[in-house]
Amino acid sequence: MAKKIPKFDNEDAEREFWETHDSTEFINWSQAKKVTLSNLKPSVRKISLRLPESMLQELKLLANKRDVPYQSLLKIFLAERIEKELAS
Repeated sequence: MAKKIPKFDNEDAEREFWETHDSTEFINWSQAKKVTLSNLKPSVRKISLRLPESMLQELKLLANKRDVPYQSLLKIFLAERIEKELAS
């Protein structure tokens, strides 16, 4: 029989508790199920990227044709290329 997880007043108290306790005493992980948290936004980091002016203008032109912001189009292009490179 697993131990009962205590009620916590706040996240700090819960964090401190789990830093000093083993979750296997409280949860039967063999009965755990995978879940997808599809509504979570991925963490993003702002970067500075230097591009030739002509490349930026072409990117903006392509983005305009697709009716999307050029930064979004750049992310799409990068994601596609990363996926392709990882597959090979």
